[in-house]
Amino acid sequence: MGTKTDFAKQQFTGEFSCSASVFSAFSEEYDLDSTTAAKLAGGLGGGCASGEICGAVSGGVLVVSLKYGQETAGDTGTKSNCRAHVVEFIDKFKEKHGALSCRDLLGADINTEEGHAIYLEKRRTLCPALVESAAEILEELGY
Repeated sequence: MGTKTDFAKQQFTGEFSCSASVFSAFSEEYDLDSTTAAKLAGGLGGGCASGEICGAVSGGVLVVSLKYGQETAGDTGTKSNCRAHVVEFIDKFKEKHGALSCRDLLGADINTEEGHAIYLEKRRTLCPALVESAAEILEELGY
């Protein structure tokens, strides 16, 4: 699609985590350098290394938060607006892929030896498409 999606795919191919790849592709648009963004989001990959929410989704939520996040204590309007945009992004991802967790998307528990082996294989085969998809959804939504 656009250059941000291409950047995310390139980052993931370069062995960045799924979360770092998505977040860093959009971060400079919101005055955060891509190197710092990749470091901030790096630990969210693999569902925070637990198989929970997909890192590509977490990276996308960080993008939404960087654009719409609350800056002032008590600003419930901004907080509510950000939440609505997060839900919009997550709903689109879930509609397209049927799930949000690494465990469900990969069909394996990455915390077991067998599941981790499946994860390593799917990181090459499935995860690039999930990173691309998250970035495409963000671009479609105007990020």
